Amino acid sequence: MPADPSACLTCGACCCHFRVSFYWQEAEQRGLDESKLVQITPWRVCFSGTESQPPRCVHLEGSVGTHAACRIYEQRPHPCRELQVGDEKCLKARAAHGLPPLET
Repeated sequence: MPADPSACLTCGACCCHFRVSFYWQEAEQRGLDESKLVQITPWRVCFSGTESQPPRCVHLEGSVGTHAACRIYEQRPHPCRELQVGDEKCLKARAAHGLPPLET
């Protein structure tokens, strides 16, 4: 049985662990605010804050591990959509923030 998807409502670890980079045209197609993007190559952009160390996505609202929400959840790009609750990347981000693995 997969991990409970509602775990994302209090987590946010992935938003403060990975650089969220994607093809620039996806940002345009999803109607993302260009002022919240950083150009990293001629063809790729990332969300502001995720290019820094430590990363924190500009679209994350709240605190990691207590209450976290994505301000643009419906518009989020493919790197965010590909990460699934309880997958390897999820667990890596949670561990980096001292959060326990999710129960499956």
